[in-house]
Amino acid sequence: MMLALRGGDSTLNNAFNHTEYIIRKKVFSIMGAKLHIYNSSEELVLYSQMKAFKLKEDIALFTDESMEKELLRIKARNAIDFSATYDVHDSETGEHIGALRRKGLKSILKDEWTILDQRDTEIGLIKENSTLMALLRRFITLIPQKYNIELGNTVIPAFRQNFNPFVTKIIADFSEDRSGQLDRRLGLAAGILLCAVEGKQE
Repeated sequence: MMLALRGGDSTLNNAFNHTEYIIRKKVFSIMGAKLHIYNSSEELVLYSQMKAFKLKEDIALFTDESMEKELLRIKARNAIDFSATYDVHDSETGEHIGALRRKGLKSILKDEWTILDQRDTEIGLIKENSTLMALLRRFITLIPQKYNIELGNTVIPAFRQNFNPFVTKIIADFSEDRSGQLDRRLGLAAGILLCAVEGKQE
């Protein structure tokens, strides 16, 4: 079942109406990394070039590698914040979709994020699905991560990591959000942050 977008337009329907995404980050030089987001048919739907050594994370997502048309922007509110908050904006409409806040202290043992709406009200959580595996991963980095999205009484096994020493890859699967509780753009932004940012903060 397709998830209904809130506040989107026809352009968004091409990039943000998929049920499953493959998010891949490949470090290509000391200057940064390339981020590719594919749908389940392995068609490129979003692309970003991330600069290294940025004090304040700012990720712009484009329709393709030409980077001519920006669709989504994920931007940290503050520089070098242990409990960083990342605002998610629709680049075409200027809409502030919501935000994602990393729970700094809790994430020392088990990665956890808060999902916020446009008014910074908490609407859900993102958590590693196993405390034991999270603890083991702190010592054995080869163990891939899995994350659940919690929206009220609904638990969605949304993100799973495929381990590769050269390429970080996360599968984002929103098929269990059958009622469309979470704006797909905000959910996808969460997967992008888990792929692009989480590993740098551990």
